[in-house]
Amino acid sequence: MPPSGRKPRLLVLITLSELGGAQTAVSLLLPGLVKQFEVTLAARGGGPLRAGAEAAGVPFVELRHVRRSINPWRDALALAELVRLCRRVRPDIVHAHSSKMGVLGRLAARLARVPVRVFTAHGWSFVAYTGLAGRLYLLVERLMRPLTSAVVCVSEASRAQGLVARACNPARTVVIHNAVDVRSFGSRAEANGPVRVVSVGRFAYPKDFSTLLEALERIGSDCRAALVGEGPGLQEVTSGIVARGLSGRVELLGARGDVAGVLAASDIFVLSSRSEGLPVSILEAMAAGLPVVATDVGGVTEAVVDGETGLVVPPADPEALAAALERLVVDGGLRRRLGAAGRARALRLFDVQRFRAAHLELYRRELERSRLVAPAATAGRVLSASAEPGE
Repeated sequence: MPPSGRKPRLLVLITLSELGGAQTAVSLLLPGLVKQFEVTLAARGGGPLRAGAEAAGVPFVELRHVRRSINPWRDALALAELVRLCRRVRPDIVHAHSSKMGVLGRLAARLARVPVRVFTAHGWSFVAYTGLAGRLYLLVERLMRPLTSAVVCVSEASRAQGLVARACNPARTVVIHNAVDVRSFGSRAEANGPVRVVSVGRFAYPKDFSTLLEALERIGSDCRAALVGEGPGLQEVTSGIVARGLSGRVELLGARGDVAGVLAASDIFVLSSRSEGLPVSILEAMAAGLPVVATDVGGVTEAVVDGETGLVVPPADPEALAAALERLVVDGGLRRRLGAAGRARALRLFDVQRFRAAHLELYRRELERSRLVAPAATAGRVLSASAEPGE
């Protein structure tokens, strides 16, 4: 049990401190935790997440050996590094994000005898990948299941996938939808000229930029597209733009720290993925008042209501994607109606206050279950924290 008067210690782990949906979720969560917990964040590299931790007053530990790719020797070094970190920080809770850190972080926490071990599945790897890779990812998740105090799924669809695959325990798995700070997104200014389409995502599977480029090639109406992101598939995307004759219509903006500004200068948001949990990029687009065109994967339809806040199409279908985009390109009134409804839905269901309060409640419940705190010890503070504006 934590000594009287000491806050419980929380160690948050994520594979890389880069621009991405999981990193954005962690960055949004941190400011809501510091009043209740002694928080430490660990990841590899610098980037926006490290800056977010520093802004929240959270110590950041840069990891040396953790990588996204699988390498037995490197992963053994990373596991040892994480065990040493757990023994130094002595957390009451370890919360691991992303697939790779979900495995290494939970295993290290168990080896270091951390009482509470939480994993957020931002998207199940065994769903995103097929064949041998998918089966191996599923086997690993099943092996991790007994080591896990609680699994957080970012959508109801993701929870259902995990339960059917026996990757998580129904009694220990909760849904906390991803969120955005909706009020931080200002109103968009209508502009003259071609309609502006934007997509934000890492240039790697399961994002499907090749289908998006094929759809853009099919659109006959005048529009321009901007792609925000970076990743190993950048060269393939660049070559696809040239091969399809889209060089004058599609611009690569790279990784951007001002995504809100890019969205404010756009008219339509599109995400063509093969697999998702609940994309933060879609929630950001809704907060910015943009109509969303997205593929029907994972928890996308828990955010995007087809015909009400955006248009939903099948994955890997460039013809359907092109038709949905063209429908919005030619109809400004429809764009404005769907965009306004999307922002209202984001405020109602996906704002950051609910997101932070749900995590605080989860941590309180797990600390009680592990008998690190008395049942009433944190309840009042959790409720007051969730009620404070700007927390």
